[in-house]
Amino acid sequence: MFAALIVLARFDRYLARLIIVPLLASLVIAAMLLLLDRMLRLFDFVMNEGGPVSVVWRMLGNLLPEYLSLGIPIGVMMGILMAFRKLATTSELDALRAVGISYNRLLRVPMLIALLFACINFGIVGFLQPVSRYAYENLRFELRSGALGASIKVGEFAVLGKGITLRVEESKNQGADLRGLFVRAAGKNGESVAVTAASGTFLSTDDPDVILLRLRNGTLVHNANPAGVPRVLTFVQHDLPVNLPTMGAFRKRGEGNLEKTLPELGRMMFDAEATPEARRDASATFNRRLVQCLVMFVLPFLAVALGVPPKRSTSALGVFIALIGLVTFHKMTEYGERMGSLGRVDPVLAQWLPFAVFIAASLWLYRTLAYVPGGQPIGALDRWAAKVGTVLRGFAARVVKRENWRDDALSAG
Repeated sequence: MFAALIVLARFDRYLARLIIVPLLASLVIAAMLLLLDRMLRLFDFVMNEGGPVSVVWRMLGNLLPEYLSLGIPIGVMMGILMAFRKLATTSELDALRAVGISYNRLLRVPMLIALLFACINFGIVGFLQPVSRYAYENLRFELRSGALGASIKVGEFAVLGKGITLRVEESKNQGADLRGLFVRAAGKNGESVAVTAASGTFLSTDDPDVILLRLRNGTLVHNANPAGVPRVLTFVQHDLPVNLPTMGAFRKRGEGNLEKTLPELGRMMFDAEATPEARRDASATFNRRLVQCLVMFVLPFLAVALGVPPKRSTSALGVFIALIGLVTFHKMTEYGERMGSLGRVDPVLAQWLPFAVFIAASLWLYRTLAYVPGGQPIGALDRWAAKVGTVLRGFAARVVKRENWRDDALSAG
């Protein structure tokens, strides 16, 4: 008995190693693909706003929790699926079943892993994602308002402070070295100063609301009276103080349900002072986040059922079906949240009805594999896929044969 427990413990460690490697790989790949799609748009947005490139990485970091909420379920499902697929294709699963180890016993390690990542996902979607979303919107606000030290756009007139206009012909070293400058500063009573300089740079001062524009090798035209004759001066170096515009404070967190944590959404649902629309909107988001966490406990059943291919088959059809099913379920809950917020469907049914269907389908597939003698959950689909593949290969072979015959005919002619 003791020896059997030791063997099972070693097998559990072996199964955990089989699961964790594809799990982490799938998680990283899914998150990176989602981030790459957003990265191009963020680079375009930051460049159009004239901001520093470093802010792109900060914005992507704040978007990472949002993408992990989808990447974690994909990673958990793919890790379990690939592990059981390997056990099945190498006949290890048959050996385990022959010595009396049931599928329910084999599910112990996958369920523990699902529990661990369900807790992680709960922390992400319930608490971390709203805070990071608020930080992302704050970065967008600071970028648009210039609080991040947005660079001057080359060849365009930019307004600095109050009454100061600047145009730069060339910018080097990420804005540290400016060439071909034109500056015009308007004062009171029609007084104005126009400056052209060969080069210049911005310097910080002790006053956080004032920066210094140091100009070199230029000409200054000072017009103290619009009706008088302006003074023209040439200089080697001239410092021009620039008063930074007053930046408005960013709003508080909580505008929109994406920036509210689960406890805040729960309070909003039962707030008597809130409008029915606000309570309905909060209910739609609250239920969807709960479903995102609870679906983790269903994924082991689906992954095991689709990870074990039919006998004498190495088809990867189960991997394809599993991915399609999970992504479809995610989109259905996303659509249900939107429709529930608009009041077109009940926000509770919009989330829990698809979840119930997903549970029923997963448990049915698992029951077919584990309890039906000779059960093959996707056996019929695998046979149909094999027939379709045979037809497509035959069609491709006929096309290639026809093209070869045509080329031979043209060569002979």
